[in-house]
Amino acid sequence: MRVKLDYGRTGLEVELPDDRVVGPLAIRPAKPLDDPRGVLLTKLARPTGTPPLSELARGKKSACVVICDITRPVPNSLLLPPILETLEDAGIPREKILILIATGLHRPNEGAELVELVGTEITETYRIENHHGKVLSEHTYLGTTPKGVPAWIDTRYVEADLKITTGLIEPHLMAGYSGGRKLICPGIAALETVKVWHGPDFLEHPKADCGFLEGNPVHEENTRIARMAGCDFIVNVTIDAGRWITSLVAGDMEQAFLEGVKFIENVVKAEIDEPCDVVVTSSAGYPLDTTFYQAVKGLTGALPIVKRGGTIVLAASLSEGIGSPEFQKLFRENDSLQTFMHRILGKDYFVMDQWQLEELAKVCRKAKVKIVSDGLPAETLKTLFVESASTVEQAVAESLAEYGPGARVAVIPKGPYVLPAVAAS
Repeated sequence: MRVKLDYGRTGLEVELPDDRVVGPLAIRPAKPLDDPRGVLLTKLARPTGTPPLSELARGKKSACVVICDITRPVPNSLLLPPILETLEDAGIPREKILILIATGLHRPNEGAELVELVGTEITETYRIENHHGKVLSEHTYLGTTPKGVPAWIDTRYVEADLKITTGLIEPHLMAGYSGGRKLICPGIAALETVKVWHGPDFLEHPKADCGFLEGNPVHEENTRIARMAGCDFIVNVTIDAGRWITSLVAGDMEQAFLEGVKFIENVVKAEIDEPCDVVVTSSAGYPLDTTFYQAVKGLTGALPIVKRGGTIVLAASLSEGIGSPEFQKLFRENDSLQTFMHRILGKDYFVMDQWQLEELAKVCRKAKVKIVSDGLPAETLKTLFVESASTVEQAVAESLAEYGPGARVAVIPKGPYVLPAVAAS
């Protein structure tokens, strides 16, 4: 069987044994919107749970519109113009409108990357700034939650008269689903907030996982923090395998978000009869597979359907390497995942981005990991607590030889965009 995995900008064709393959597991068909701009204009005028955006904007002196950074394929060039036009038509001067990039703790998006993010016209005509999560002085303290998370949110957002967020709703390895409240926390939150909210007390909870909202402490806590910061209006989309918009929600931060989740959870779930010995997956290609840090999401997404002691084979371009300097430091400071987990559970150790290594530890407690990439050499990959393979075919052949003639291989070409599950018996 020939399968094309999402990999970098071009994809990766792989050949797998027909008699062993389960799948490919894919997003269910969802018809793209024929007129997404028209749908957006209607939603701005008749949103879920709030007055129209034009009414909310009337009389306001300033606005902050939060957008995702380059790691999320949000169609900003389609979403932003109607939103910005509505704000200006309502009387908010263009110079008082800020587009704030929710980088979280990622690097800033500048230059050609900024043009890719929002388009040339918006880049040239609007004020666009990056969030700097490690600069505490750029944040406002809003209080500490009952669970002990200090809420520090970007001051530019906090002080805006009108607060708007945009985003993408998709499965998320910790918060259940992205979108909605996530643009505020972690999108424009300080490291001091994220380090507690992404600490082991939250992430080791069994419901801190893809597809879970109810009972998920990560979701519940960042919803609480987003309420503290305030949000007047959201615009969120869902996309299909070709990244066309399949649904669009707008209005109240919680009501509209849940409306989008209800739509997408029926699209992204893919069930199989029983767990497989081997799962071949991706990290959904560019821009999600540019670093090993981001690619971990492809591994966690495969966990529900791999057998304990099985193998996950991940193809990711890793064109920008491992990740942040802090994330790289974690591998140098810890000789094993067991050492790392002992340190963070002991509460006396913290390094930014440790939460993604904690997610990798969850994966490696259940399965072996083989990485196929032309972005990092085998010698480097072996320092990341994973194995390397020159090709997906090689990794699968080695695994099938290990697990025997009855072994099966599940394939998830679009990685974390799909929510795989074992069907209830």
